[in-house]
Amino acid sequence: MISIRNIDHVVIRTADMNRALAFYGDVLGCREARRLDSIGLVQLRAGSSMIDLMDASASPPPDGPGNMDHFAVRVEPFDADAIRAQLAAHGVEAGSVESRVGAEGNGPSIYIRDPDGNTVELKGPPYS
Repeated sequence: MISIRNIDHVVIRTADMNRALAFYGDVLGCREARRLDSIGLVQLRAGSSMIDLMDASASPPPDGPGNMDHFAVRVEPFDADAIRAQLAAHGVEAGSVESRVGAEGNGPSIYIRDPDGNTVELKGPPYS
């Protein structure tokens, strides 16, 4: 059984990074945690979670609907084999286990798609 602890992060594609930063920073009080100019990404701390802003012109659009690239849920415990078995039992195709950065740091994750085509990241704990 997959057990979700909380939302780890959301990744939003934006056409105007400065406008988005002003909204999430000035209006909602998020603070910049990390910037990766090479891929057009700014990560903002939103309480214990993250809101990642991705420059829409710096990356190809997602296959799913809207301007959200993906959202991540923190899974605990993260047993990749058990998670993959649970997904397969429900006919859900799972991506490979990859190392990705989330709200708590770098750790394992698996990408899947929901029935509407939205990308959902199943995020494990940070590596020690």
